[in-house]
Amino acid sequence: MDNIVIYIAIFLVSAVVFTFVGFLIRKKIAESKMKSAENEAKRIIELANKEAENIKKEEIFKAKEEIMNNRKELDQEIRERRGEVQRQEQRLIQKEENLENKMTQLEGREKDLEVNKQEVEKQKADLDELYEKQMQELQRISGLSVEDAKKQLLSELEKNLTAEKAALLKEIEERTKETADRTAKNIIGYAIQKCAADHSQETTVSIVSLPNDEMKGRIIGREGRNIKTLETLTGIDLIIDDTPEAVVISGFDPLRREVAKLALEKLIDDGRIHPAKIEEVVEKAKEELEATIKEEGERAAMEAGVIGLHPDIIKILGKLKYRTSYGQNVLNHSIEVSQLARIMAEELGLDPKLARRAGLLHDIGKALDHDMEGTHVEIGVDILRKYKENELVINAVHAHHGDVEPQTIEAVLVQAADAISASRPGARRETLEAYIKRLQQLEEIADSFEGVDKSYAIQAGREVRIIVKPEKVNDNEMTLMARDIAKKVEAEMDYPGQIKVNIIRETRVVDYAK
Repeated sequence: MDNIVIYIAIFLVSAVVFTFVGFLIRKKIAESKMKSAENEAKRIIELANKEAENIKKEEIFKAKEEIMNNRKELDQEIRERRGEVQRQEQRLIQKEENLENKMTQLEGREKDLEVNKQEVEKQKADLDELYEKQMQELQRISGLSVEDAKKQLLSELEKNLTAEKAALLKEIEERTKETADRTAKNIIGYAIQKCAADHSQETTVSIVSLPNDEMKGRIIGREGRNIKTLETLTGIDLIIDDTPEAVVISGFDPLRREVAKLALEKLIDDGRIHPAKIEEVVEKAKEELEATIKEEGERAAMEAGVIGLHPDIIKILGKLKYRTSYGQNVLNHSIEVSQLARIMAEELGLDPKLARRAGLLHDIGKALDHDMEGTHVEIGVDILRKYKENELVINAVHAHHGDVEPQTIEAVLVQAADAISASRPGARRETLEAYIKRLQQLEEIADSFEGVDKSYAIQAGREVRIIVKPEKVNDNEMTLMARDIAKKVEAEMDYPGQIKVNIIRETRVVDYAK
């Protein structure tokens, strides 16, 4: 046991001694390496200093060489610039000499002009004196003063100009009318040919056929309660007279009249007629009418080829099926105007989509003019603006009766298509009062012009014949008068188609043999 302890102690002492000796050996090796590294670093630094010195000397030499080259180039450029300056100085000296020569020549010319000016002034004075003598002599011979002669000359000139102006105006009008009429007739004829539409006269009454006269009593009901209920719910009047097997529905609101007609037909088919049933059937008729209105609006848009309309506009458009104007169905009229405007726009190379859209919507205000204040044009514009319609379409609708100026040619085409659709034979009926008023207004416009003796509206208001006083209106002034009367008729009257202004001037001499 003691030996083991001794061995362990010897091992520990040996380990400590060897560790210390190893540390000393590593220290000496490290010091030797550091000294070698320092010597190597000093050697590298010395080499680097020598190399840097060599590079420095080489760069200085190159810089001096470059400076010498630049100095030589600068000296060469200075010599060239000096030569150029000398040449420019020589040219300037030459120009100064030329200017001096020109100044000398101008001074000589100025003296000559001064002499000529004096001679011209002298000649002018002589001419003025001669002119004055001639004028005095002319006044003495003619017996007229200068002012009188001017007035006479201007009067003769005015007569000649009036005659020439009338002849020129007549020639231009005839040539323009010939070309414009031919082109317009071709376009309008082509449009009408492609858009032939039937027209039926519609009134403010509807007739419902009855299976027998006994049905009249059932419709009236006990003490008239059935007919009163129907009239109250629909807002129309039922006329039950001696007409066999028929009931007349009268009312100015076409939608209410249609509801009453549908309800009455359903009641007749059902056979059960009493107030409760009438109320139920009227509600069903209203729902059926709403669906029909929507279908008619969609049909009109599809037939006219207009897409992208707001659903509410389509519903309003469908109401035009039950609206008439002078007996013409407004929805059919709108479709026809759309087609006519589209065809004319295509013929003229314009935008057919804009023309057909504006044509279809131009009378949309008539669907609500019974319920809202304002003209159908104003109502239509408000509706289209409410649903954010195209501004060009709104302008065409606003301008189709001349309320505002049209901004596009398509708007003018809508005006023309509206007039064509309304004025074609059989399209509309006119009341006797409106017809007589139009004839009277036409004659009053003609009579308002000075020199008119008599005027007659003929050809159903399509022509006005005017007889003028021959001593007050000459042949040349007739042309100007016809144009002025036509312009006034256009500005003050509303009429379909066109009105021919025919002026007649004749001189009659009457004598009697006694």
